[in-house]
Amino acid sequence: MAGVRHRFRAEGACLGTRFPVTPGHEVAGVIAEMGDQVEGWTVGDRVAVGWFGGSCGHCAYCRTGDVVHCPKRKIPGLSYPGGWAQSITVPADALARIPNGLDLADAAPFGCAGVTAFNAIRTAGIRAGGRVAVFGIGGLGHLAVQFAAQLGYETVAIARGKDREHLARELGAHHYVDSDTQRPGAALNQLGGADLIVCTASSTAPVEELLTGLGVYGQLTLVGVDAGSVTVPAARLVMSGHTLTGHLTGSPRETEEVMAFAVTTGVRPLIERMPLEKADEAITRLRTGVPRFRIVLDTAGSR
Repeated sequence: MAGVRHRFRAEGACLGTRFPVTPGHEVAGVIAEMGDQVEGWTVGDRVAVGWFGGSCGHCAYCRTGDVVHCPKRKIPGLSYPGGWAQSITVPADALARIPNGLDLADAAPFGCAGVTAFNAIRTAGIRAGGRVAVFGIGGLGHLAVQFAAQLGYETVAIARGKDREHLARELGAHHYVDSDTQRPGAALNQLGGADLIVCTASSTAPVEELLTGLGVYGQLTLVGVDAGSVTVPAARLVMSGHTLTGHLTGSPRETEEVMAFAVTTGVRPLIERMPLEKADEAITRLRTGVPRFRIVLDTAGSR
């Protein structure tokens, strides 16, 4: 669930943890004020903050540009008060600039769901015109389908129920697999095997069967997980050169890149706007599975 139209204060240094904490890690708004040491930003800039909320700036990961894996990384809503508010104060290094042509409500989900799905596909190194399957057509999956199709891959959407096929094809999927009636791995094998499977569902239970749908040198990337474990036949990995990997999210710079890609290709999150005052109702709707994608809490008019 994302937040939009916030007043930002950009700080030069990372903030410490404070409890109780305000949730919200997909946030878009306008800079209202800045700390004394902040450079490169101006009051009035449209910016977004995602799951990544700042880093130390000097560890080995930060020095190589991998700020997401900084051991001292910050997460809005956990490390400091998040975006379910009219204003939020964040470290300046967490900011991503929102391009012209992208609405604040659409920009907010790109800070986490968008950049996560985009990076999981574009960093996989699969062949041009290869086959990409997306398992789970929810908040991340519906974006992953769009990205895969717009990047030129033969795209397979996998979800439960025949009723989702029309939407999956509207998002750009060339094939649809109903996991209620077909084993996804077997269905992918019939198509010739996938070069990449992006598993966005928050369950590890389907992974072992999904692995059977990989082609030679295929890769399965987990972006949705639970507390479970994955059992993988070692011989299958060796004989077919398979890779099973996980992917976290992206940096502010990568968030800017995915938003720019969205502007040029028309990729957009499917969102429902609700006022901030109805956050409890929004949580209830998410828990019951309605909607399947993203709710944006809009602070416009909030007091």
